[in-house]
Amino acid sequence: GNVNLLAANLTNQVRAIAEVATAVTTGDLTRSIQVDARGEVAELKDYINTMIDNLRLTTERNTEQDWLKTNLARFTSMLQGQRNLGTVGKTLLSELVPLVNAHQGLIYQMVTEAEGPPHLKLLAKYADDHRAGYPTRLTLGDGRVGQSAVEKRRIHVTDIPADTARLESVMLDAMPRSLLVFPIMFEDQIKAVIALASLHQFDPAHITFLEQLTTSIGIVLNSIEATMQTEGLLTQSQQL
Repeated sequence: GNVNLLAANLTNQVRAIAEVATAVTTGDLTRSIQVDARGEVAELKDYINTMIDNLRLTTERNTEQDWLKTNLARFTSMLQGQRNLGTVGKTLLSELVPLVNAHQGLIYQMVTEAEGPPHLKLLAKYADDHRAGYPTRLTLGDGRVGQSAVEKRRIHVTDIPADTARLESVMLDAMPRSLLVFPIMFEDQIKAVIALASLHQFDPAHITFLEQLTTSIGIVLNSIEATMQTEGLLTQSQQL
């Protein structure tokens, strides 16, 4: 009886290990060996489970990197050749907001004039508030968007305070759970500020993507501004 019990336990252990190993070879990394074991079989079980965990983490990391590279390349290609700031803003938000599981988005452009202090001008919006709408102009330090421009750093709010604007539209009226504000810079100069609000918490991969994407956006905005200035000077010279 003891020999039969020992053989049955060993058979169950080997079968459990074989089932999980077979699942791993087919790409299923969600399984782990749960059978009770002792001695060398227990060590083998622990080693295989550790191997599966490491393989799953590596696969997730590679998948995340592939996602980042693919979408960065897509956005860079999409923005290349654009010559209108308004078109860039609208195109960017229409693609970016759904990609990072956000629900509302804003882009404010930094405006520096010869007369008067610099300010932020609303460049584009996604899912506007149908009641009041977003302000078309913000002074530096005004709200989280203006504060991000002053500090030149990201603002990530997860514990949404009561004075935050709601996610309001004809079909939706809810308080966001997470808010992300990114300054868009070129050579340490603020070019714009992008703000995203979501009913969910932003995934760390999405935050990393936005950090890398804002660098490309800064280059595009600076290029468009330089082109517009050149065209303006050319027009003035022709008039003269």
